[in-house]
Amino acid sequence: MTRTWTPGTADDALTAIAATPRLVIALDFDGVASPLVAEPMAARALPEVKTQLDRLAALPDTFIAYVSGRSMHDLQEITEHTADSHVTLAGSHGAQYWFPGIGVADAPGASTEEGAREALWAAAQPIVDRYENVRLEPKTFGMGIHTRQASPEVEAAAFAEIDALVAERFPHWRRRSGHRVLEFSSRAEGKDTAMSALREHFDATGIFFAGDDVTDEDALRVLQPGDLGVRVGPGESAATLRVENPQQIAALLEALANERAAGRE
Repeated sequence: MTRTWTPGTADDALTAIAATPRLVIALDFDGVASPLVAEPMAARALPEVKTQLDRLAALPDTFIAYVSGRSMHDLQEITEHTADSHVTLAGSHGAQYWFPGIGVADAPGASTEEGAREALWAAAQPIVDRYENVRLEPKTFGMGIHTRQASPEVEAAAFAEIDALVAERFPHWRRRSGHRVLEFSSRAEGKDTAMSALREHFDATGIFFAGDDVTDEDALRVLQPGDLGVRVGPGESAATLRVENPQQIAALLEALANERAAGRE
């Protein structure tokens, strides 16, 4: 049962995760670290979120990661990532990784068939162009169709055509739907894969993961006892806690940082 967290209040689950010996704090980016915006590449983390992540990263045995469906190149841009960053990136739903001190370390797996994604982009673009406020996002392993500014009727029609196209051309590709987005990928990884990779890489005793969308539930469902899942916004969820928006994520991270710092004094 997911319960709503009220800023400024104590919570046993938060206290427990703050005390875990080796902690990974993993956040989806869009809708969690950053508000959802009309132009996807304009997304940026809220300053108050960044401040709390920096505080947490400065604590011993505490590791920060963004886990996103974005391709690595786009994820690096919107997170304003640098070569000396302390933030791990997991892109393409867990098919791509960047680790501090190591760099890019893509997950093993089959690559997209040569020319397949480009063929899909070329076939999908005329469909997208026929609909107002619908846009195509090329991705490393497929594509996303965004409808954040489109009407529900336009979204339904555009998604139906894209679904039919992919079912005919690439029926084995993984389909994902989220907040005003439809995605297809030649890779099968989900954010559950990213949770396993982060746990193993950092030898984590606990993971704090926050997400706001359907694809984030893949990660939330595989969290273990001693982890903490957080849902941002409405919707059914496997998360323990719920907050309303990225501003409240910043407040929750502040509470986590305060408790973790106090436990290490």
